[in-house]
Amino acid sequence: MIEKNILNNSIDRSWIEKFDKPLVISGPCSAESEKQIKETAIRMDTSYVQVFRAGIWKPRTKPNNFEGIGKVGLQWLKNLKKNTGLMVATEVANAEHVKLALSFDIDILWIGARSTASPFTVQEIADSLKGKEEQIILVKNPIHPDLELWIGALERLFSKGVKKLGVIHRGFYTYKTSKYRNQPNWNILLNFRSILPRIPIICDPSHICGNKKGILEISKIAFHFFRCDGLMIESHCDPDNAWSDAKQQITPEKLLEMLKNLIYSNYDDEKYQNQLDSLRILIDEIDENIITLLAERMKISKKLGILKKKYNIALLQKNRWEYILNKSIKLGKELGVSEEIIEEIFKILHKESINIQKY
Repeated sequence: MIEKNILNNSIDRSWIEKFDKPLVISGPCSAESEKQIKETAIRMDTSYVQVFRAGIWKPRTKPNNFEGIGKVGLQWLKNLKKNTGLMVATEVANAEHVKLALSFDIDILWIGARSTASPFTVQEIADSLKGKEEQIILVKNPIHPDLELWIGALERLFSKGVKKLGVIHRGFYTYKTSKYRNQPNWNILLNFRSILPRIPIICDPSHICGNKKGILEISKIAFHFFRCDGLMIESHCDPDNAWSDAKQQITPEKLLEMLKNLIYSNYDDEKYQNQLDSLRILIDEIDENIITLLAERMKISKKLGILKKKYNIALLQKNRWEYILNKSIKLGKELGVSEEIIEEIFKILHKESINIQKY
């Protein structure tokens, strides 16, 4: 195992520090045709966007969906790089992907969330990069909020000599309904930075939101309050007809408008206020989760009420209520929450559940 301070102190940040603005990586979720990526790139403002991205291989949840254009798309990216001067980036998921991408001079490779979740996959990719010290590799957070798994992926790459590393915060899967496709879980980002402060962090608001309308809000939070080093935003010349993730892609013109709305303020002048606001954002996120869970709890209470009526069971189950309350108070004590708060909250919940079950 690599000491985290060695990993942190040995990272080569030169690849991102050469830019005079925060790094912006943009382009379509998937390369569909050479015409499509050309048009998207031509309509971009390269004074704001430094890297063009396009998925060449697309891991899908189910087979028989569009899984990427494959090798031919790498030639399109190489041509685009030559004609526009933009750096180019794509996702890799195995050693063969790495070999092919490097043969077409792709500047930045990233490891996707599904791949980060598999140490075997990350190790295969790391092994294929041995001796490629100049290659820039970004690692997306794993699907589930496992900080050590995320850091472990970086350690595997670093052990093979890769030092131009960065991470992409694209949010985390949540089983419950949420306004986000992937929960930001900003606290994990703060924990990551406290452990590895020198590793560049790119925020991916497209995958966090899963829709167009929330991208600017997440981008502002990422820059102003969590001081991310850059953004990865999906853009497409015709997003409504995109072959994958149409809901979260925006036009290059909308991208420019959005980037102009981001004010890159002086961190030192606003440090105190930013610290306050970042903590408030964490609280807001937790509150949203609480409300979402409360809604789910009430739906289940309603189902319980239907069953009780069907089988002529009394709405108030005294033993069950005492069991829930005592168990919750005990857990609250273990987690440092006062008995008074737990008791008050659960009395309110119990009363509302009984009311719901009456109707």
